[in-house]
Amino acid sequence: MNQKLVQANLKDTSSPQEKDLELDCSVAGYDYKLPLELIAQNPAVPRDSSRLLVVNSLTTTTETALLHHIFHDLPALLRSGDLLVMNNTKVIPARLYGHKSTGAKIQVLLLEERQYNCWLALVKPGKSFKQGAKIIFEARQLGIRDWEDSYPVPNLQLTATVLETDAATGGRLLQFDVPEGKSLVELLEVFGEVPLPPYITASSAADDQYQTVYAKQPGAIASPTAGLHFTPELLQKLRERKINQAFVTLHVGVGTFRPVEVEDVTTHHMHEEWIEVPIATVEQIRATKADGGRIIAVGTTAVRALEGAAQSGNLQPFCGKTDLFIYPGYQWRVVDGLITNFHLPRSSLLMLVSALIGRQRLLNIYNEAIASQYRFYSFGDAMLILPSAIRVVSQT
Repeated sequence: MNQKLVQANLKDTSSPQEKDLELDCSVAGYDYKLPLELIAQNPAVPRDSSRLLVVNSLTTTTETALLHHIFHDLPALLRSGDLLVMNNTKVIPARLYGHKSTGAKIQVLLLEERQYNCWLALVKPGKSFKQGAKIIFEARQLGIRDWEDSYPVPNLQLTATVLETDAATGGRLLQFDVPEGKSLVELLEVFGEVPLPPYITASSAADDQYQTVYAKQPGAIASPTAGLHFTPELLQKLRERKINQAFVTLHVGVGTFRPVEVEDVTTHHMHEEWIEVPIATVEQIRATKADGGRIIAVGTTAVRALEGAAQSGNLQPFCGKTDLFIYPGYQWRVVDGLITNFHLPRSSLLMLVSALIGRQRLLNIYNEAIASQYRFYSFGDAMLILPSAIRVVSQT
């Protein structure tokens, strides 16, 4: 028999279930086509007027169709006694523009502080930036007079020196020279700007529109965007319906938004991100579950914080870093439901949501969202995945 025919016949013996498993582990299985006009360039105003696609069953049929709502309908879609867990990280002005001594322009995106005033950063263009290279930054923001008396550098300049290259990210470790008694974080309001994702190219949004209304802990370089839909009024309505709120912190970094670049997703390594799950939140979760309530994570970052703090088998208070990567086959320990935006193809975020409801099911839902003209990504619309739509019940 022809060898090619033998190979074709061997491939045909795979069952649909086996093929699905192969695609679950293949980055190509998380691809979809999105019309460019559906990439939201500005947020909804008011925040809670964004659309909300509700997934409330295991399958989609004429009897169990997806539900189309507005985000301010959320109190009616949840139950009294449910607990919303939100990420209270705050986006810092992490994008800096500088130049070499030669005048060549440089763009820097801060990722995380490794030591005091020493930051890991992505530098563009970065090939020529070796150990000892210097970058000079000049003040970009208005309202800087308060700094003039205490800042000894003429024209309010800031300098950084490259200490080494970071192999894991391709970034540079930068030591910033700041006035004694000051930290770089304090100076970012003067020298930096809030970084919007690269797919937002024509936005008129103000900086505070890229922050959640409950943002508190500075340290993120991107917003936990599922939380952008909440207003103070909506949070109050939820409290009035006894839908409670708890907070975790995950400083969104390169691990969240960097694409999966390996073909076999099981070999992908997430960059570590800093999380804090306080004891008060752990106690709220335990009490909620004991009373029959459900844990609804607001955003994939809240998911990673909660599940990252439960890797010992049970949820515990935690403060440190996690490199947890969630994809289909993951055993859930804490989360019962999820509020999330629509994510980029081939992203770890798409894989995380697939772990809740199945990869092909999620792609089918995305296709319906596209057909219904939902807006995608950071400033886009949202999706509510209720526990009734999730096949695996959490263990904690």
